[in-house]
Amino acid sequence: MNAKGHRFVSLRITTAASIVIFLLPQLSISFFQRRFEDWSSESSFSTEQQNSTDNRYNGKKFRPSVSAVLDTIRRRIDSGSEKIKSFRKSSTVHPVNDGSPKELAPKSKILDPQGPLLQKWNKIFVITCVIAVAVDPLFFYIPVIDDSRTCLKLDGNLQIIASVLRTFFDLFYILRIIFQFRTGFIAPSSRVFGRGELVNDRWEIMKRYIYSYFIIDILSILPLPQVVVLAIIPSLKHKVPFVAKDLLTYMVIGQYVPRLLRIYPLFKEVTRTSGILTETAWAGAAYNLFLYMLASHAVGAFWYLLSVESELRCWRKALKNATMDHESYMSCDTDNFYQTAVSLLNSSCTIIDSDGNTNSTFNYGIFAPALESDVVKSTTDFLQKFFFCFWWGLRNLSSLGQNLATSTYVLEIIFAIFIAIFGLVLFSLLIGNMQKYLQSTTVRVEEMRVKRRDAEQWMSHRMLPENLRERIRRYEHYKWQENRGVEEETLIRNLPKDLRRDIKRHLCLALLKKVPMFDIMDEQLLDAMCDRLKPILYTEKSYVVREGDPVDEMVFIMRGNLATMTTNGGRTGFFNSSVLKAGDFCGEELLTWALDPNSSTNLPISTRTVETISEVEAFALMADDLKFVASQFYSLQWKTWGACFIQAAWRRHIRKKTERSLREAEGRLQDALENENGSSSTPSLGATIYASRFAANALRNLRQNASERNSRRLLPLMPQKPAEPDFTSQNH
Repeated sequence: MNAKGHRFVSLRITTAASIVIFLLPQLSISFFQRRFEDWSSESSFSTEQQNSTDNRYNGKKFRPSVSAVLDTIRRRIDSGSEKIKSFRKSSTVHPVNDGSPKELAPKSKILDPQGPLLQKWNKIFVITCVIAVAVDPLFFYIPVIDDSRTCLKLDGNLQIIASVLRTFFDLFYILRIIFQFRTGFIAPSSRVFGRGELVNDRWEIMKRYIYSYFIIDILSILPLPQVVVLAIIPSLKHKVPFVAKDLLTYMVIGQYVPRLLRIYPLFKEVTRTSGILTETAWAGAAYNLFLYMLASHAVGAFWYLLSVESELRCWRKALKNATMDHESYMSCDTDNFYQTAVSLLNSSCTIIDSDGNTNSTFNYGIFAPALESDVVKSTTDFLQKFFFCFWWGLRNLSSLGQNLATSTYVLEIIFAIFIAIFGLVLFSLLIGNMQKYLQSTTVRVEEMRVKRRDAEQWMSHRMLPENLRERIRRYEHYKWQENRGVEEETLIRNLPKDLRRDIKRHLCLALLKKVPMFDIMDEQLLDAMCDRLKPILYTEKSYVVREGDPVDEMVFIMRGNLATMTTNGGRTGFFNSSVLKAGDFCGEELLTWALDPNSSTNLPISTRTVETISEVEAFALMADDLKFVASQFYSLQWKTWGACFIQAAWRRHIRKKTERSLREAEGRLQDALENENGSSSTPSLGATIYASRFAANALRNLRQNASERNSRRLLPLMPQKPAEPDFTSQNH
């Protein structure tokens, strides 16, 4: 870059610095509110002072543009101060009775820390923070050694790539800061009343965040390496590689600490709100392995930088012994190039072999592999350089630095000690986390193995026959195949009541409506029955119920086939059988027993034997549960009896009305006949009409009597009136 280009870059840096200086009051405007009350006078004074300062600049070409920019900034700061004042006024608490309008717009934009949107973005922020930490060590690979001239220079392409990647991931840091200013928090003073109250006051949120992690976040996103690469390096004229190397080392290491510190609180927040970072155990194991590889990458990059520094130490020592100015020969940005110096450095800074037969007096220690493989040379491809250093870091972290042969250089020994301790800690964490995540995938299998072992020990202790043992093993195996060790009933029981009801309705309602009596019942009673159903499993050749045994459950078949057989009480020569399939049921003897309030406590006796033909998955409604539902919904019996009672009363009313109309018609007919007897011997037209009407009513009366006789026959089939509830008993 020529001198004109350097001056142009310097003016751009000056302009950017002026803009930053004028933007700083806007960032700290919430802390210095008193200054905003007379901001107009101060801003006008600062503008005049800045204009007088701009007149002293030599670059007259840039004066109008800078003034326009500063005027725009001043106007934006004035508008920002007015917004802050209005915001502070709106954030004050108004009494309930004052009719002032509520400022609900700012509160509607506050994010819930446990909301799904923020939980998803927090996971994204954790991943991007980890990747951003992996980008920073790329700046350590920028210094390279020119093999042809034996001097230090910088990799220009890597400078641009590392700066662009870091800037891209810093945008997520900035977005995280914006989210922090809009994320509410639970007030500690309100947690005694339960879950806690979400604070929506922006001023309180801002103050809490500034006093906690704001400084760390600002230090994390400061573009110091980008400024060094894109601004400082082009403006330097002498010793550019050395200054750039030192600045990048100090700034990257200095910012590496706050960038690492920010990951742990964010990770804790994600695990606290959502419980997990990854949905599957394999993803969690891969995440921990990636963190270990990230540490290996950082250690390898720093080892590369120290390897370059060890080469420079050898050069300084050789040139100092030859009474030559080392700063003039070690940098590639100077024109001082002497073959004598190159020959001196090549002969003095050779690598000591393992047998020690060379004449070099400089020991590179643990940095010798980097120099032997020429990874520090500018001619080496970056991918080769990167993977070689990554492998060195991974190998020594895994081996805890046991193979490191150091020299007597103090910083080298400290670096080796750090590798040993850091590798021990990381390797322990990796093994522990990997074991935890991988065991979570096999914990059900291990529980099943322990249950089988306990069952085998118990069967051996009780000396059960082999056929019973085989049936127990087959049942446990079938149960594992169906639910993979998950206790379905326990899982459903722990859910909320409405969700549990909807699940049971989805699974069992269609099965219940297969029963004709259940199909006409109301939804409330069906929901209560669905809630009482329990999943059961039967293996092949298992008896659900035997003929003559008490029926203690109704079974609703979901999958499988069963055979039902009966001998009609053991009668000789009588046998009847059928097959039950999915959607059928058995144990319907419990219906009349449970719905009858006067039934005895003895369970009904089964009239048939039910045996499974294949593996069966079903739901069971126990006798006690059915009796409980019938007693709780006792009004169903009253509804049935009431409907029948109203129907009988209506029929009596119709019968009495018909009898009354017949008597009236008979009376009118008698009157008509008496009036016509004296006049003529032939019946008149009126007498004929009355006679026909009377005959029709008589026929209808005969039909009504026939229906009444039929109703008397059906009367014993009508439900009896339920027993009146006793409110004086102790149960009530």
